[in-house]
Amino acid sequence: MIPANIQDRDCAAGLIEKTLQKFPRLRTIFADGGYAGPKLASAIAGLPVVLEIVKRTDKDGGFKIIRRRWVIERTFSWLRRNRRLMAHYEALAMTAVGFVKLAMISVMLKRLTEAPP
Repeated sequence: MIPANIQDRDCAAGLIEKTLQKFPRLRTIFADGGYAGPKLASAIAGLPVVLEIVKRTDKDGGFKIIRRRWVIERTFSWLRRNRRLMAHYEALAMTAVGFVKLAMISVMLKRLTEAPP
């Protein structure tokens, strides 16, 4: 039985190791403040990758662009344009992953076929 209180950062080291096997040229990983801490840092200490924590600040009110966080938010925005990803919940995770890939292929094709400015 899997405990209910497992957090993302508890599995991050194993995921980073598997990712490096598939993409050995990867050198920097940007992560949210939830992944900060000595446990994950020590788990990936021997790996040829740098974990850069991108923290947001709540000091200033209103919208602020924070280095590297906007890349993730922009990608989610592109995915939300795809109705299938917003309106349907797939029975299998593999099917949902397929639709996410199709949505990103659509974004890439649009960029490749646009005339340069």
